[in-house]
Amino acid sequence: MKDKLLVLLLLLGSQLATAQDLLITNATLHTQGKNGVIENTDVLIKSGRIARIAPRIATNKMIRVINAEGHHVTPALFAGLTVSGLSEVEAVRESVDSSYSELYTDLMHPEFDVRVAYNPHSSVIPITRVEGFGYTLLTATRGDRSLTGQGGLVRFDGGYDSFEGGPVVYVQTSGRSANKVGGSRVAHWMLLQQAFAEADGDQDADLLSVRGIEALNAAREDGIFVFAADRAADIMRVLAFIEEHKLEGVIHGGREAWMVAGALAEAEVPVILNALDNLPADFDSLGARLDNAATLHEAGVTVIFSSGETHNARKVRQVAGNAAANGMPHSAALAAISTVPARVFGGEERDITKGSRADLVIWSGDPLEVTSIAEQVIMGGIPDSMISRQTLLRDRYLPENPTLPRAYIQP
Repeated sequence: MKDKLLVLLLLLGSQLATAQDLLITNATLHTQGKNGVIENTDVLIKSGRIARIAPRIATNKMIRVINAEGHHVTPALFAGLTVSGLSEVEAVRESVDSSYSELYTDLMHPEFDVRVAYNPHSSVIPITRVEGFGYTLLTATRGDRSLTGQGGLVRFDGGYDSFEGGPVVYVQTSGRSANKVGGSRVAHWMLLQQAFAEADGDQDADLLSVRGIEALNAAREDGIFVFAADRAADIMRVLAFIEEHKLEGVIHGGREAWMVAGALAEAEVPVILNALDNLPADFDSLGARLDNAATLHEAGVTVIFSSGETHNARKVRQVAGNAAANGMPHSAALAAISTVPARVFGGEERDITKGSRADLVIWSGDPLEVTSIAEQVIMGGIPDSMISRQTLLRDRYLPENPTLPRAYIQP
């Protein structure tokens, strides 16, 4: 029992250790910057940041060395829009903090900031981290309001204050969510226009509290608004709303975004999508197609990938690989799950250059291939233990060289 407790304590505290000098040798480095891919190179890490990139960097006994053996090294990846650290077991209400519904105030609450409930010790985080993911965008999920709340970027380094960038406000505009506001997406736009008018002081506050007005205006000043929209017509309406209110906006969903790629590029509005969406899920996405991401990229639209899942966020690599298989350049697909999300949402730069934070992953093969695995994750210059609840269960229930069929094996 003591041994198990020690393992759990090490797991929880692994990311709180002090960074020491570290040298990665013989790497195929995806810098995600102007230097592209550099083969047979070394990376020296000091105080949690990249100090030098060069072939055959000299070392000494004080520096830990990890030989990448020619394998791919990338920035730690983006897990997409998730509720990691906010939802442990969806069926257990007290472990879910990502949304609100039927709140007694009967108001919209853009000040509902899920970051205050973030739990860095959630079992979901090491499970996702050992798969090669270093950060996510915490999401206020669909509730019963057009403005569902706000979140932001967070690193998977085990810290309580590992947040980056400014506030990100989530807005519902789709037909799927319209039943919460009167059964029509028209009601979304009606209520949103009123909420913004209240924030401007143009009419009495009936939808927002004083704190809600402050939060909405603060986000308009230095935050980003993520609009859930799949239908091309809805996306065009979002673009008009963004222009009218001078917002920094992002489309989330975008299954028909390829239809209005030119308008999105002109407005410089990024799109977060799942490149595995190729069939109509509803009447909002009749135009879904596999080359959506490639078409948007070719038109000059900034693309980010998200799988739409928290407990299986690892599937984002498959999403990006699917986009590459359907015409998106490999480098752009990798950027869409590494450097681009941080850049869009105001986080630290994720490219591998001198001075960058040392959040890195050594892969067994091409990171966009589903058969590749993360061999070593490094967060802030600290090699991860590569232990999670799933690896502990695997090691317990999957014995090596069993002499009897599985049904006879005792744990």
